[in-house]
Amino acid sequence: MSESSQTTVEVQPSGQVNGSIRPPGSKSLTNRALICAALARGTTHLTGVLRSEDTEVMIDALRQLDVRIDLSPDGRVADVSGIGGSDASHKAEVYVANSGTTIRFLTAMLSALGGNYRLHGIDRMHQRPIGDLLTAINQTGGGASSEQGDGCPPVRIDSQGWQGGKVTVGGNVSSQYLSGIMMAAPLSRSPLEIHVEGELVSRPYVDMTLAVIRSFGVDVTETTPGVFAVQAPCVYQAIEYDIEPDASAASYFWAAAAVSGGTVKVEGLTRAALQGDVGFVDCLAKMGCTVTDAPDGITVAAGGPLRGIDVDMNQISDTVQTLSVVALFAEGPTTIHGVAHNRFKETDRITDLATELRKLGATIEEFDDGLKITPGPPRAATLKTYNDHRMAMSFAVAGLRAPGIQIKNPACTAKTYPEYFADLQRLTGQSHHWTAG
Repeated sequence: MSESSQTTVEVQPSGQVNGSIRPPGSKSLTNRALICAALARGTTHLTGVLRSEDTEVMIDALRQLDVRIDLSPDGRVADVSGIGGSDASHKAEVYVANSGTTIRFLTAMLSALGGNYRLHGIDRMHQRPIGDLLTAINQTGGGASSEQGDGCPPVRIDSQGWQGGKVTVGGNVSSQYLSGIMMAAPLSRSPLEIHVEGELVSRPYVDMTLAVIRSFGVDVTETTPGVFAVQAPCVYQAIEYDIEPDASAASYFWAAAAVSGGTVKVEGLTRAALQGDVGFVDCLAKMGCTVTDAPDGITVAAGGPLRGIDVDMNQISDTVQTLSVVALFAEGPTTIHGVAHNRFKETDRITDLATELRKLGATIEEFDDGLKITPGPPRAATLKTYNDHRMAMSFAVAGLRAPGIQIKNPACTAKTYPEYFADLQRLTGQSHHWTAG
């Protein structure tokens, strides 16, 4: 269905947004925990699981690979019976929709496990580069290739498993390449050393991966900066694991406080969280908000007029759209840089974001690795989401302050946060206006 024919939602201006909320579990942690649990010996008990399109894609894919996953009725608890380090070959064709996490993690995992596979998704997925990952895993016998020869999915795997040794991976497109290789590395027949070549984007996600791997009983050592050693072969151990609320999702509620002049507490996240996106609150602090960290959550309170900032968001790139919307209501320009890899997400999150921000009255200067946002008087507009969940959720925040902002295809939030608009409504106490396509 084309975006022009789909449902739209208009979030009504709310006045000050005050309250507290606990977002659903982290997508990043959920999918990492599912991979480690699938490879573990025994049954892992996961709580706080995110139920969304992305995690359902991962669960469905793992089930096709003989991994038993039993979900509670609400999908928040999962018992995962792992394959226990088995080196048995498999053959499967796996559909991954537009889940970049799923195809990257499974490409590494299935290559290391051994077998014959084809991984494919929607048209946009077939435009998202994965060549650096294929090149890396083929250094250890990965047997993976781009079906069309363009470095993008569909991916074909014909592998006898990983031999170990040394693997070099580019770090400048997606940290998920490194994360996928690290999680699959214990399946290697001998120790594996992973070398990161060039700048590593989104380092906090790599640290998150390391923490999850270690929780499942496997040690990965960073011997020198950018060099990671795994003493394979070894097997993950089944555990009980509780998944944190999603910090990227939390950014929209902290932003709601900032743009509305209110105070919002996000429960279940602290500065000690595994997710680097909690650092989004530091951006809001620089813009003039007050941030309070407590043992049970982080509170953002508006502290008067917002001011524009200059910020490198390489480490928290999934919150670029959120900050861009906050920047619309600041005094002076906001410059965001260090996020060239955002062009290869669900959509081009620089050019397409710039296009929609201009509709809202901002003057935008686009760079290779970011953009400069000079706010103007906010105006009503109908905004495209490009089937990108973060576009829809970010633009909803603008609607809390400016009237007449209609968002196309709000259902795309199902990718990571199906209940987003319902939760936003509960927090603000303000109903949204829905128009059927």
